[in-house]
Amino acid sequence: NESTDGPEGDVPSGAMVGPEREVYEHDLRPLTLEPGGLTYGADDAAQAQVLTMGDAINKAGRQRMLTQRMIKAYALAGMKLGDDAEHELHAAATLYDAQLTELTAFAANAEERAQIDRITHLWSDLRERLSGGPERTRAGDLNDLAEQLLGESHQLVLLLEKRSGTVAGKLVNIAGRQRMLSQRIAKIYLLQTWGVEQDHLATQYRSAVEQFSDALKTLQRADINTPEVDAALADVAKNWGVFKISDFSKKYNTRVPWLVTRSMNRILGQMNEITAMYAGLY
Repeated sequence: NESTDGPEGDVPSGAMVGPEREVYEHDLRPLTLEPGGLTYGADDAAQAQVLTMGDAINKAGRQRMLTQRMIKAYALAGMKLGDDAEHELHAAATLYDAQLTELTAFAANAEERAQIDRITHLWSDLRERLSGGPERTRAGDLNDLAEQLLGESHQLVLLLEKRSGTVAGKLVNIAGRQRMLSQRIAKIYLLQTWGVEQDHLATQYRSAVEQFSDALKTLQRADINTPEVDAALADVAKNWGVFKISDFSKKYNTRVPWLVTRSMNRILGQMNEITAMYAGLY
């Protein structure tokens, strides 16, 4: 399982006050999720025929992140935070669809194909349920379904890593999982802020923060790191350190979903680039 305790405080509302709303809306410009940009376009479609193992593990790992990003965007839209939440949700769903098509074609054995079938079934259910307008009363059930999809998506990554049998494959998996954790942290914080009541959210938040810290140290110790990878990881460590020492809820004496989301989106972009660097080491 991939899991995360939000900064303290019971917060039934996600309302923003003052200039922070402007900062938040500026920072939630649409992200792209491909190296050098976050959209899925014609160039990626052309590359679908020539996926390397590194590419496949990268994309399969990105599917994990998208399960969290979609629920995060659903919560943002439900709380009416930012103008791009519905676009972000649609873009994430579109990218999940496109990458699932690529990974289906890349599956090379019965075990991988069976895993793809499980993912396809769950994804069909989640995609249909996400098509309605955001409602807080439905958010818990949608989150549970996304958690199942996350687990099955993770299993596919493990199968591809097993087929790869390389150190680089393992590092693509770990780095790619950091993307998921960044969005998981933001998602859980937003669900708590929205007032979604699920007993496990606080535990999952703490777990995700711990897992991110541990995995970052693992990546920094990797023997195959290039100077470029080391420098990029140092930048992530700097931003992660700021996030960990900044108790946003206490500082502002309220919930600050826009600041948490901004911090995690920045780290998502950085980890997306680093994952591509590892994939390129094949």
